[in-house]
Amino acid sequence: MDKFFTLHVAGLERKLPICRINKEISIAAFIMFSDVELTVRCAEELAKRVPECDIIITAESKGIPLAYELAKITKKEYIVARKHAKLYMLEPVEVSVQSISTKGMQKLCLDKRDLNKLAGKNILIVDDVISTGSSLSALESLIGKTGGNVVGKAAVLAEGDAANRKDIIYLAQLPIIKNGT
Repeated sequence: MDKFFTLHVAGLERKLPICRINKEISIAAFIMFSDVELTVRCAEELAKRVPECDIIITAESKGIPLAYELAKITKKEYIVARKHAKLYMLEPVEVSVQSISTKGMQKLCLDKRDLNKLAGKNILIVDDVISTGSSLSALESLIGKTGGNVVGKAAVLAEGDAANRKDIIYLAQLPIIKNGT
């Protein structure tokens, strides 16, 4: 098996390291942190494709740079659902999520003030990669507590079967690699 996957996205090429998830599968690790050129270009491309919204929301942490750049381009506010309740949060609301790239259950939390900002608004969910859709579902669950309306779900990459989904906007596909094949 190759040690890298060559990704072509937003007019750029990147070599992604292949990481073993378990005995059966590996994934190509897509990390936007520190890659300003990639983050900006992907945000520019997504901005052309996503529906109009009032607020952008993402899950901590890898989606933050993308949400920030997309918010800059669209001149919209963005909110980050944190992985843990913080001391500054007033009445945090939590949901559980299981991600393909993280061991164990995680939580996503929003402060009551952020939940109130989402009430009745058109909301765009943004992430770096959509794979199982569990992070999307967790964010939708948080948004559902506000009466907000999800107008779109967007990511740079759709991994594996997520590329077959009709309810997401993405720029490129990322394979799930079967080990030993």
